[in-house]
Amino acid sequence: MTAATPTAHATLTTTDQARRVVVVAAEIFCVVGTLFGIGVLGTRVEEAAGGALAATATLIAPAGPAFSIWSVIYLGLLAYAVWQALPANAVRERVRRTGWLAAASMVLNAAWLLVTQQGWIWASVVVIVALALTLGVLLRRLTAQPASSTVERVVVDATFGLYLGWVAVATCANVTAALVDSGVDLGSVGNQVAAVVVVAVAAVLGVVFAQQLGGRWTVAAAMAWGLAWIAVGRLGDEPRSVATGLAAVVAVVVVLAAAARWRGRAALRAA
Repeated sequence: MTAATPTAHATLTTTDQARRVVVVAAEIFCVVGTLFGIGVLGTRVEEAAGGALAATATLIAPAGPAFSIWSVIYLGLLAYAVWQALPANAVRERVRRTGWLAAASMVLNAAWLLVTQQGWIWASVVVIVALALTLGVLLRRLTAQPASSTVERVVVDATFGLYLGWVAVATCANVTAALVDSGVDLGSVGNQVAAVVVVAVAAVLGVVFAQQLGGRWTVAAAMAWGLAWIAVGRLGDEPRSVATGLAAVVAVVVVLAAAARWRGRAALRAA
């Protein structure tokens, strides 16, 4: 599939202008939510909701350093908010098809952080699932119409690819945290079996993303990053679980191999 003809001479419509403003406003809201999440204006995420989302709360919680990926994602979202507001970009069909979804993802991100501040763990599950679905649709639309420049690939595709990959793993961790916080306890062995199943689900998601999104490396890299830190947490910290840690290592390999396979197929089709 080839990129659409650039719309350099397209007219900036009222809808385009509204979308540009909404995306910038959503980015500002996202920044405010982040200030709550990191403890500047509120309680840090790992301390909110009674510690249900802390790095040592469940077998699926990634170790603390995993969350540094948000710095890259947030920087990318800021760059995107500026990039999409440029008149030449605002009229492009690819931006028109994804801009509202990008704004929604920023609002949902901030909403998740604000919900966790209230300790509403199951509400946070609803929000993060909505966020994951929003990003999934956004990436499908980006895949249907390839980027026209390197800047666009970095600012748009890479940013939202990392965003989706990380949120996919975070969703698995969030659901697990909600279940544990609700008192679900299958016993030592049962909990580890359940954790391995959740990790396997994440690996399957990685394969599906590779197939549906053409093996995007940014999606796979973010998922591998999150899964690798789950392995680090379970093999080197509490709650310790060798089975879960090893399952996470295998999942990393599966996700990256799937991306490589589908990238290879795409290259062969383009040859």
